[in-house]
Amino acid sequence: MLRRFSQVDVFASGRPYTGNPLAVVIDGEGLSTEEMRRFARWTNLSETTFLLPPTTREADYRVRIFTTGAELPFAGHPTLGSCHAWLEAGGEPRTEGEVVQECGAGLVRVAATDAGLSFQAPPLIRSGPVEEEFLDRIVASLGITRGDVVAAEWADNGPGWVGLLLRDAESVLALRPGTVPHDVGVVGPHPAGSPCAFEVRAFFPSNGSTLEDPVTGSLNASLAQWLLRTGRAVAPYTAAQGTVIGRAGRVHVSTGPQGDVWVGGDVITCVTGHVEL
Repeated sequence: MLRRFSQVDVFASGRPYTGNPLAVVIDGEGLSTEEMRRFARWTNLSETTFLLPPTTREADYRVRIFTTGAELPFAGHPTLGSCHAWLEAGGEPRTEGEVVQECGAGLVRVAATDAGLSFQAPPLIRSGPVEEEFLDRIVASLGITRGDVVAAEWADNGPGWVGLLLRDAESVLALRPGTVPHDVGVVGPHPAGSPCAFEVRAFFPSNGSTLEDPVTGSLNASLAQWLLRTGRAVAPYTAAQGTVIGRAGRVHVSTGPQGDVWVGGDVITCVTGHVEL
């Protein structure tokens, strides 16, 4: 069966092929979990999503999010990319100016802002201190010492991130990790007055090696909640990600009237058509 398909670039810096690509199957209804898994493996992108009718009246659509190896309850760039594809395909939200996405983590609000589409950061599943022995393993895998780490916390909003704050962006860019034992997000501030307030990198283990994600919405969301709560950041701000691997991702962080954190960026459609599934 032919199904509508888009490949979009999320958190792009104003031009295509600078952010994080996402494959979106717009007509996902009727596909089995194994069919979704197989197609996600075939695209070989960090995530592939499938849009489905919602199961609750509050949501506008439902999304299932797959990496090449697993299904995720929530992820940031798939949220923005899926919403963009849904709207571009003719989706009409129940509430003007706001889309409600249903995913494994629950309902996620997405709104159009000056920075492009933005999602409301979901609550953290786990926060607080990282166990000392585990932190030592993470630090060693990054090729740095505990003295290089300003602070560390669990920043888990679904993918399971551990967040590390280094003294500056230069230290983040200099990292050459070995094999990390867990999903790790590293952040460091740029000098005052720079176009971007922070540099972010995301590492995760895969088959005995370490992969780096180009631009990561879920990580930026959880890092923002941590940095804002502890007074280490002031919103609005922009974070850069993907620099070392040749991307120019830009993630825009803002806060709502209730202190809720919103994460947004440009989404650009690069490929449209149909897939046989």
